Amino acid sequence: MNPLLAGGCLCGAVQYSVKNEFVYALNCHCSNCRRSTGSAFKPFAGIERNKLRITRGDDDVSIFGDEHASHDLRCRKCGSLLFSVVRSGEYVHVTLGTLADTPSMRPSAHIFVGSKAPWYSITDDLPQYDEFE
Repeated sequence: MNPLLAGGCLCGAVQYSVKNEFVYALNCHCSNCRRSTGSAFKPFAGIERNKLRITRGDDDVSIFGDEHASHDLRCRKCGSLLFSVVRSGEYVHVTLGTLADTPSMRPSAHIFVGSKAPWYSITDDLPQYDEFE
């Protein structure tokens, strides 16, 4: 298994590498994740921030949110949501759809299903939680 995974935005301007050492992976159905992705939920994997590195396009990154607290990183050119900085800046939530390589960890649960889109039905057998602790 490759210890480094490659990822990037839709247009290719921003690329990153991340260690294949995710601590958790989840499908988030909160209204913020739905709005930021334009989808029914955001599949993401969490990892310590120092295990992800932007390898191309540093100048093409846009930060949405508080740069000194939780925020999202997007490509300035195409708008792709690459990852979110969370947990006092110590972790990132990598959007799994931006990975070019296959991570060893898969989402283990659905979170914030109490606010999921009413038009979407969860059809897998993963555990579902109304919130996330």
